[in-house]
Amino acid sequence: MLQERIKPPLHHSDEQRFEYLVITSFPTEPVHIARAAIREHADNGKWELMRTCRYEGGAYKYWLRRRVMRIRSTLPPLD
Repeated sequence: MLQERIKPPLHHSDEQRFEYLVITSFPTEPVHIARAAIREHADNGKWELMRTCRYEGGAYKYWLRRRVMRIRSTLPPLD
């Protein structure tokens, strides 16, 4: 199983900022391993399943996404 994370571009507004995780499951791997990885990411990392694609050779790709939260400091600047 292969996992790759795609960071959001910096020029988008805060409403459109998502971080993406692509999980690739190869045909020789059992499906329950990929499902367990997706479930683990969804439960612990706040990821949501966005798209699933099955390819001709039997491989699966799962796209997960989560919203990027930007936190602004409420402390006054140090001078």
